[in-house]
Amino acid sequence: MTLTAPPAAAGSVPDPEVSRVAAIAQAGAILAEALDGVRFGHLDDTEAIAVMAALEALGRKVDGARLRATTDIGARAETDLGTGSLAYRNGCRNRVDFISHLAGISAREAKRRLKLGETAVERTPLGLPVPARYPVIADGLISGDLGLESAEIIATTLTGLHGRVGQDDLDRVERALVASATGAITPETAGLPGAGIRFAPDLLQAQALEWQGRLDPDGTAPNDDAVEATSTLTFGLLRNGLYPLRADVTPELRGIMDTLFDTYLSARSTTPKFVPTELLNGEPGAGTGTGTGTEPFSDEPFTGDTRFDGDRRTGGEKRADILRSIFESAARDPQTPTMGGAAPTVMVHINAVDLEHGRGVGWIDGIDAPLSFRRVSELICAGGYQQVLLGQNGNVLSLGNTIRCFTPKQRAAIAARDEGCIIPGCTIPARWCEVHHVTPWQQHGPTNIDNGTSWEYIP
Repeated sequence: MTLTAPPAAAGSVPDPEVSRVAAIAQAGAILAEALDGVRFGHLDDTEAIAVMAALEALGRKVDGARLRATTDIGARAETDLGTGSLAYRNGCRNRVDFISHLAGISAREAKRRLKLGETAVERTPLGLPVPARYPVIADGLISGDLGLESAEIIATTLTGLHGRVGQDDLDRVERALVASATGAITPETAGLPGAGIRFAPDLLQAQALEWQGRLDPDGTAPNDDAVEATSTLTFGLLRNGLYPLRADVTPELRGIMDTLFDTYLSARSTTPKFVPTELLNGEPGAGTGTGTGTEPFSDEPFTGDTRFDGDRRTGGEKRADILRSIFESAARDPQTPTMGGAAPTVMVHINAVDLEHGRGVGWIDGIDAPLSFRRVSELICAGGYQQVLLGQNGNVLSLGNTIRCFTPKQRAAIAARDEGCIIPGCTIPARWCEVHHVTPWQQHGPTNIDNGTSWEYIP
């Protein structure tokens, strides 16, 4: 969709709105020329910092104007206006659809701007100006001192407190948070540590939560029914071979999880995962971090310890491995409830011919994504397999016995002997380990104590 301003009639009085559009276009041309003259990557440190600061300041000013423009267009494209709606006149379903086409942005971004504009932009629904609900935020956006991310955090905080605290307290929180986000000094921030320093959105979010916790510790007004937050966890659709995990957890559960994660992350030799030895011997793909841009740097804070323990995983990868080991340990715990009289067991299916010839993939009950043959082999090595013969219609013709599976008594004996993972330098306890064959079962290695050993899972 392309919308253009109508040409001015000959001899007509210049339209001030057209003049404004021309002024904006002229400013854009000047900016484009200035940016074309900047050789990014060739500036010294001082110049690079100054250029980025100037661009961010300009970006905040433009973002504030885009927010006001979106709010204005959104009001003109309301479906309640009927045939007079800009959305209707341009063949769009609603204001979000119209703004998305007009601005070339996603519906999500359009909704994001409209939501913030409802509280942080002055509007004129009947031709008369209606002040923004949060005027300090609005002023910060107009001046370009306040960024959209920070404005959203502050507006969300104030909306959550609205009706729960007095208006004076609400105004005080708004002034204090805007001052922190812009680096201004107000009576609320004067004399405090960090006064006059611009807070990044992450720090501002923490400060907003602090205000919210102090002014509204119960999260509810005195006369309202308390609604206790509950944790949830769901799986998204398969994407790029991975299932996204979506969760909302209470502060209590977050604290429990953080404590458990930190316990294992702080013990460098007990995090459940090990890097293959060849990655530590200068082999290709070892990840030197020079020019490839693929080095998976950890997001863990620097602790002052520069020793390299051979573990190149990021903090997120470590947490995923810890979570896996926790679930596996829970599944083996005798106090875990059974399913149909048996302990929780992951059932993996693979074609017998593929298994015999070392090819193909496996499938887990209820999971759409396949498992590689390598991982199927590892699971068979640790948990054994049971042959099921199916007919042409999928009916079970015969069910064999479980074979190549270490019994609970064998596992206990191996755990007592090994006292944990046998990989050199690993101190993972036996309860976290899988029991594997020394001589692989594919090579007809026996399933007995002498041929069994404790290994930690290596993806």
